[in-house]
Amino acid sequence: MHSSISRALATTASAAALVLLAGGTAAAHVTVDAPGAAQGGYAVATFRVPTESDTASTTALTITLPTLKSARTEPIPGWSARVERNDKSEITAITWTADPGAPGIAPGQFQRFAVSVGPLPKQDSVSFPAKQTYSDGKVVSWDQPVGKDGDEPEHPAPSVTLTASHKNAADGHMVDSGAADHTADTDDTARWLGGIGLALGVLAVALGLGNVIRARRS
Repeated sequence: MHSSISRALATTASAAALVLLAGGTAAAHVTVDAPGAAQGGYAVATFRVPTESDTASTTALTITLPTLKSARTEPIPGWSARVERNDKSEITAITWTADPGAPGIAPGQFQRFAVSVGPLPKQDSVSFPAKQTYSDGKVVSWDQPVGKDGDEPEHPAPSVTLTASHKNAADGHMVDSGAADHTADTDDTARWLGGIGLALGVLAVALGLGNVIRARRS
């Protein structure tokens, strides 16, 4: 019995180790997060860049953009940003470079690079292929698409899933449909609560008048 328990514990430990190893590998990828990103709208995309090397620092990052009209980078101490455009003045890429004398992203560390982008393409998702340059000259490309079966490649491209949006007829701005539905539900709830409160207030006044009248008669 003890041997069975030991084998079960060993199997569990091995599985846990594999899960942690896989999680650690995924965490080392260049990733992007853009809360509320919607088709045709604007969003703040934050790229998380870890240094995988044990001996070299990350000194540059280039992100390829899907030909956007607007891209505004957030200032980062020790880093300079350069925006690239095509012949139509569309923004195609952004490169962040560590300033001379700056340490960059040292081994065991990571850095966030935030940029406001838009309007985003009207499609289900958007990829941002990236190139990560190290102080020893090594360049790692994060540009591989996820397989059809959902398997993650060795160097996946950072990507964001976009929600569907519709135009607000009043001002022409793009509005997230989920947010609009939530706002409508909130307004309806507020109206119901307001009506109930008004009815309770009228009932309280009526009861108060009744008590006053009865008190005077007595």
